[in-house]
Amino acid sequence: MKHALDFLSEQDVIFKMIIEKYGIPKIPKRPEGFETLVLLILEQQVSIDSAKATFLKLKAREKNFQPQALLNLLDEEFRNLGVSRQKTSYIKALSTAILNNEIDLASLGAKTAQQVREELIKIKGIGNWTVDIYLMVCLQEPDLLPLGDIAVLNTIKELLQIESKEEIEIYTLRWSPCRSVATFLLWHYYLEKRGRKITFL
Repeated sequence: MKHALDFLSEQDVIFKMIIEKYGIPKIPKRPEGFETLVLLILEQQVSIDSAKATFLKLKAREKNFQPQALLNLLDEEFRNLGVSRQKTSYIKALSTAILNNEIDLASLGAKTAQQVREELIKIKGIGNWTVDIYLMVCLQEPDLLPLGDIAVLNTIKELLQIESKEEIEIYTLRWSPCRSVATFLLWHYYLEKRGRKITFL
């Protein structure tokens, strides 16, 4: 971690500024597996706090939080817990893929980031953002910058005055091989500047 912070501070003044102003971020770590992927589906395009509240309701409703159990829940029950129709279909697609042995989540930790992406992306409702976050916070992939994340993208635009996504992709190559820590620093800045505190599940 210290090596990555030192490297990024040398590569770009914005990281030195973030650390001096807001300190060092806590690096989120989540367990690998089904539960975290369900949580990430719920987190798509909503706040972490909102998704967490829905996830905890779902866990309270279904103590046996396994693919078959969630597949057996009626769509209406999901809706009553605050899960949209679209996200219900995504959770059920993930559950079905696991039960049909189309994916083995336990094996992903032994695979490359690209192999993990290729396997997960086949499942309806799991896109690059979800894969990026899973790789970063579950599998501890060190060199990912999720440009599908609005907070990351907006913070880069704000701090570097670069608008084009293509230019951002080229510019941020200088942060490699520590782009995941760069992401955590950008999130840290985004939240601290807005006075927001979040607790990762």
